[in-house]
Amino acid sequence: MATTLYEKMGGEPAIKEIVDDFYRDVLADEIVSHFFDHTDMAKQRRHQTAFISYALGGTKQYSGRSMEKAHAGLNLQPEHFDAIVKHLTDAIIAHGASQEDLDEALAKIATLKEAVLYK
Repeated sequence: MATTLYEKMGGEPAIKEIVDDFYRDVLADEIVSHFFDHTDMAKQRRHQTAFISYALGGTKQYSGRSMEKAHAGLNLQPEHFDAIVKHLTDAIIAHGASQEDLDEALAKIATLKEAVLYK
C-alpha cells in the first residue's frame, strides 16, 4: 500500500506527467509565462520533477537551490504565486488525485509562499 503522497500519486512517471501538464499551462498563461522566456524548459522540467518528487516524499534527495535563491530577482507577487498554484492544482486533479491527496499537496505548496514572494 502506498504510504507517501509521492507513491499515492504514482511515483516519478506520474510526477513527470503532472509537471509536463503544469508547464504546458504555465507557458500559455500571460501572467507567468514571461518568467520562463530564457529558461531551458527540458532542464526546468527535470528540476521541477525532482523537487516535487522530493517534496511529496520521494526517496531521492533534492539538491537544487533554495526557494529564495531560485526566485531571487524575480519580484514575484501574490498573483504570480496564485497562478502557479492554480496550474499545479489543475495538473494534479487531471491525474486523478483524491481530494485528500490534493489538499495535502497544496498544504505543502503553501509553506513555500513566503520563500518565493517579493524576492
